[in-house]
Amino acid sequence: MINSTTKLTCLLGSPVKQSLSPIIHNYLFRKYNINNIYTCFDVENIESAIKSIKTLNILGCNITIPHKVNVIDYLDFIDDNALLIGAVNTIKNEDNILKGYNTDGEGFVKSISDKGYLLKSKKVLVIGAGGASRSICVSLAKEGVHSIKIINRTISKAENLCETINSNFNTECSFSNKDILCKDLEEADIIINTTSIGMDSDLCPINTDIRVDKNLLVCDIVYKPHETTFIKWAKDNNLNVIYGIDMLINQAFESFFIWTGIKPDESDFLYIKSIYRN
Repeated sequence: MINSTTKLTCLLGSPVKQSLSPIIHNYLFRKYNINNIYTCFDVENIESAIKSIKTLNILGCNITIPHKVNVIDYLDFIDDNALLIGAVNTIKNEDNILKGYNTDGEGFVKSISDKGYLLKSKKVLVIGAGGASRSICVSLAKEGVHSIKIINRTISKAENLCETINSNFNTECSFSNKDILCKDLEEADIIINTTSIGMDSDLCPINTDIRVDKNLLVCDIVYKPHETTFIKWAKDNNLNVIYGIDMLINQAFESFFIWTGIKPDESDFLYIKSIYRN
């Protein structure tokens, strides 16, 4: 029950009206008997919003587009992982010290490991070089993947991301702005769409006429719709898949742990996923 001691957590970004984060976090707060609530704020001026965290004694917040990068300028402390990625998606207010973290990549890696896949020494093909790609690629490199090949139209972004990976890890990172070919898929163990292509549309980041006859894991971070065209293509080729909702839930669980010190369990994951599917 909301009362005078209820703490606030929130999502800051624009747009935020379609976010599933309130469903996830308010369920967790209720289950674990924590007197917090979670809501969303459509924010354009991130500097003013960050100042309000201290003013209103907000416990913590998530950051989404378009503020994940520029929010760093207004925080008191940045986790090493978030610094390497160059983006923050989670803030904790600890005695009026605002600490920034990034849970996107960890959430993605957990989605794969929960399915029983080992990342070490794997060859990964990544579509996109934006903020989500940066967090995922850094986390993959930490897990010891053999190589990452980035496909992105804008060469400068892919080049910068590759430089980050090659300078900090043993993982080999390369990039291209060419369309994905059968040869690219034949050389990969895992392919990941880190772009928004397919969100609320039937668009696909690869040519769906391509046929694949190998053991390839296909991952999409887009979670609306649940069955993206990319995922449908994978299933048509009898390939194993990881859904975007898996990463969304797992990155939220990591944020919840940062705020509360509590790690949600598999039953929480399955329950939230069932709500989403229904």
